[in-house]
Amino acid sequence: MRTIGIIGAGSWGTALANLLAGKGFCARVWDVDRDLLASLEQDRENRKYLPGVKLEDGVVIAETAEAAVLDAEFCLTAVPTQHFRAALAGVLPFLKPEMILVNVAKGIDRRSLLTVSQIVAEAAPGRAFAVLSGPSHAEEVGVNMPTTVVAASDDLAVAEAVQDLFMTEAFRVYTENDVLGVELGGALKNIIALGAGISDGMGYGDNTKAALMTRGLTEMARLGARLGARRETFFGLSGVGDLIVTCTSMHSRNRRCGVMIGEGVPPQEAVACVGMVVEGVETAEAAYGLAQRLGVEMPITESICAVLRGETTPGDALKFLMMRNKRHERENLL
Repeated sequence: MRTIGIIGAGSWGTALANLLAGKGFCARVWDVDRDLLASLEQDRENRKYLPGVKLEDGVVIAETAEAAVLDAEFCLTAVPTQHFRAALAGVLPFLKPEMILVNVAKGIDRRSLLTVSQIVAEAAPGRAFAVLSGPSHAEEVGVNMPTTVVAASDDLAVAEAVQDLFMTEAFRVYTENDVLGVELGGALKNIIALGAGISDGMGYGDNTKAALMTRGLTEMARLGARLGARRETFFGLSGVGDLIVTCTSMHSRNRRCGVMIGEGVPPQEAVACVGMVVEGVETAEAAYGLAQRLGVEMPITESICAVLRGETTPGDALKFLMMRNKRHERENLL
């Protein structure tokens, strides 16, 4: 039986482990949370992060990171981006040279302002790497709802290997070579989803959310292009596709967090109430740091950061965005 090592047993890591086990792979899962692993072993269900989805027989709970990736063909990292560097350091000594590393989490490291592919390039130069991203809630993938994503790698053969690994009747995978664009799309849309949730929590309607999503996409593409990504990548599955699902879905942690903030819950309390990582909170600060360093205008991101820090209220942030100087719609984009 072909083996896939999976580092991280959150909702997404669990859903993908189940998908792979359903295809006949041995999906070995490890996580730093030993209580979670014990629960997975005993219940054969991730009751904390993906309740109601029974684990396939091919999902094996590993006792160590080394055991998870031993002789595996691929290593999937499904850990929050803010912890990726430490997770990579812990597993790197056990990865075979020919093994493909696939990251499935979304975000920008707040300390270094690097994406995951950039961290891998620093820590493991030459390692075959791909990112899997797109509009893909674990809750829906876990019950085989039709889903379409992108596998991106600088090496087309690596992207196609990841495509073949994941493709099923309910999970369609496209390939892409703009790794940075795919990563940034998956990371930056979480910031806009926070804003969409705040708007919903304040009681505003579809007009407001559509404006935030559209102008947010402009910000995403603007920063991406300045960093060297292709603008058109942001108008694909990993950009606008992921933006739509994250800004509108009840499954979106970022949107749920934003709704509470819009209703008046303090940001830190809202994050705690979600009960899982709200990646957009850290990514907002990282994106704003990049925007300042590069001189890129990102008013929505700036405003969301100010709200998260408690420097302004959602109402005043919205007023700031609405009353900015008059502009041409495509200014600074074309």
